[in-house]
Amino acid sequence: MKAKKVLITLLALGTALSFTACNGGTTEKETAKTESAKTESSKTETTNTETTEADKTETVKADTENTETENTGSDTAQITYEETNTDPSDNTSDSELDNLYQQENQLFADHKDAWDKAFGLMSKSSADSSGNYADFLSDTVESNKDSFTDEQYQTLTDDIETIRKIEEQIAELEKKNAETDTSETKTASDDASPFNNFSGKDFDGNSVDESLFSKNAVTVVNFWFTGCKPCVAELSKLNELNDAIKSMGGEVVGINTETFDGNEDAIKEAASILESQGAKYRNLSIDSDSDAGKYASSIMAFPTTILVDRNGNIVGDPMLGGIDNQDNYDALMKQIQSVIDADSTEK
Repeated sequence: MKAKKVLITLLALGTALSFTACNGGTTEKETAKTESAKTESSKTETTNTETTEADKTETVKADTENTETENTGSDTAQITYEETNTDPSDNTSDSELDNLYQQENQLFADHKDAWDKAFGLMSKSSADSSGNYADFLSDTVESNKDSFTDEQYQTLTDDIETIRKIEEQIAELEKKNAETDTSETKTASDDASPFNNFSGKDFDGNSVDESLFSKNAVTVVNFWFTGCKPCVAELSKLNELNDAIKSMGGEVVGINTETFDGNEDAIKEAASILESQGAKYRNLSIDSDSDAGKYASSIMAFPTTILVDRNGNIVGDPMLGGIDNQDNYDALMKQIQSVIDADSTEK
């Protein structure tokens, strides 16, 4: 939105500069007369976009068009009004912002001569879309105070104070929009998690659901399969990790991809290997067509370990390779601690 405002400023600046270039040798009275003629020759164009009758609203859009003026041959900048397809229930804040910007634009139109002069003195390079707009205008006027009549200077300073109040309203609306966008982004992220609506069974036949994650600050999920030697080699280390993080609010869970859909033979074989390695942490069998099952089936390298927070969201990047490698173990512990710290902060 701020960029839109600066664009309008630059359009006005371009207009003022073109007037200066075309009328450099005329008197002030003649210049005003020529500008008036040009203003009358400029037309506001309406662009119609396809829309339904129920949700048609008008918004203001700044648009630069090169228009040949019949008698002068100069370029003029125009503000066009465009009908756009919007849903009023979803775009209330946008409509409010557009209304505020229109109020600012109306000030420029009501006191066109004074603002044209101000824009003509403005440096394009000084237009900072991230800065305070009222301060930006004030700096321009104050630094060129001697270029204005007393009446023009008073008009500009009064307008700037009005714009400052409008800017405060704009900032508040943009803050609310940013908070809404963040919330929507988080919701979309939550919906995309393969561990929402999670279900499965441990190797003893006990049902498991998403409460597996909600009761833990962090859940370490390790994907493996029986014929994977690096996977088997890290099982004892994973058991050690499980014991280490229990008191911290964490848990290690294994998912053997060969045990999908309750494959009893695969479960027995996996359980036997776990026992031989002294691994007592929970391992689960899940449905292959579940979101978690599809996620596991997409894994191309084993073992793979991920961290899941209590909301069922995957945190950080997957770790590839066994944690029997001390560097991997230390890196994973650091990530685990980070998730636990974040969880404590949110409480």
